Amino acid sequence: MQDPNNYWEQLERLEKLIRASEFKAGVIFSFHSLILGLFVDKLLFLQEAFKGSFLFIVLVCLWICSVLISIYFCFRCFMPRIEMNYKDNVFFFKDAVYAFGNKEAYSKRLLEICNSQEDFFEQLSYQIHAESKIIDKKFDCVQKSIRFFAVSFLIIFALLIYYLAIL
Repeated sequence: MQDPNNYWEQLERLEKLIRASEFKAGVIFSFHSLILGLFVDKLLFLQEAFKGSFLFIVLVCLWICSVLISIYFCFRCFMPRIEMNYKDNVFFFKDAVYAFGNKEAYSKRLLEICNSQEDFFEQLSYQIHAESKIIDKKFDCVQKSIRFFAVSFLIIFALLIYYLAIL
């Protein structure tokens, strides 16, 4: 006999992973906001460097592109596009609202599912599968965002070295 607590614990663990990926994306986005704010604040100071150097302009453009790409992946983490084709599931929030008609029909279907151990575990397993796909996409976006975040820092260091070299 299967223990439903194992399924519920797995779903709880997956929810924590979803929150962790979104937290990471939020932290990356915050760092970008801070750095972009500093850049805009010092734009007049950097104007002299822009005038005299094509390389400086290219590096800044590459930096801005890497920041924008990183921010794009942060946003994608919050809204991953995932196509999932499952049967109507009493545990999917959208299905619970729309797939079974009114609240009485949903309640009746939920009771039917809960009274059949096979159906119950099948529905829970679909929920685990769906959330696992969501987490995979979210962490993929976070990883890409981190990569472009690192690239943006490398470009900032190159800009600093270049700026100090032309002083």
